[in-house]
Amino acid sequence: MHVFITGGSGLTGPAVVSELLAAGHRVTGLARSAAAADRLTRLGAEPFAGSLDDLDRLRAGAGAADGVVHMAAGGAPGDLAGITRRDVDAIETLGAALAGSGRPFVSTSGTMVMTPGRVSAETDPPSADALAAYRIPGEQRCLAYAARGVRSSVIRLAPTVHGPGDYGFVAMLVAAARRTGVSAYIGDGANRWPAVHRLDAAVLFRLALEQAPAGTALHGAAEGGVAMRDIAAAIGAALGLPVAAVGPDEAGTHFGSPALASVFAADVPVSSAYTRELLGWAPTHYTLLEDLEHGDYFKSADTA
Repeated sequence: MHVFITGGSGLTGPAVVSELLAAGHRVTGLARSAAAADRLTRLGAEPFAGSLDDLDRLRAGAGAADGVVHMAAGGAPGDLAGITRRDVDAIETLGAALAGSGRPFVSTSGTMVMTPGRVSAETDPPSADALAAYRIPGEQRCLAYAARGVRSSVIRLAPTVHGPGDYGFVAMLVAAARRTGVSAYIGDGANRWPAVHRLDAAVLFRLALEQAPAGTALHGAAEGGVAMRDIAAAIGAALGLPVAAVGPDEAGTHFGSPALASVFAADVPVSSAYTRELLGWAPTHYTLLEDLEHGDYFKSADTA
């Protein structure tokens, strides 16, 4: 299959590109810079110059492919409306290029679109009150293309996609612990945090591209909910720092901003049972706590 991918040169994208190539697919990747093009070339993919804002290039890339994987995101930090608009425009353009063809279209969302405080399944509706509600319009647009002759599916990735070079939320926790001298959690730390290793996520993207039925929402979470106090304890043990609770009033200062504190206080567990059964997805790589024990989060201060 000839696959067109956006976001293939980012953090998780290269693992997806490598997984697709290893399975015998040909990959063309959207590249908005010379550095992105070089990274895609070194992976074995064909770079395709353009950006998410260049809808003509998106249309051309998708139209020439047998399937599309959309992973790219971005926009001005804090401009959630702008990020949503950009994502929806890209999804509408990519989907329209595939309409009526029966070709697969896999887009990316996050498990934080689901209702907090309870374990959410793939078939549960996302919540307008969720922390990542700004991603809901994009996934709805993608899934709607199932009615227009596209084998569309959405992968809701865990908020932590861990593995070498991770600079996401766990790396931010490590950085906060180094900066403050305390590995902290909020309240009793019982709030649950989904996670998936990058290589397991890559397998899921390939399986979705190859097999997912039209209109399917999938959960990319190898672990449905790791207690935040256990994450803090693993970070404290690795850094030789005390582990302590912080209250809501202190959390913004400790973690760097009230917005980050609200994310780290969230209880957002999910189930991926339907995804595993439907596609035969069986994660095999390090769990989050194992990655904190054996991974490269603590090799240097620069890692954080």
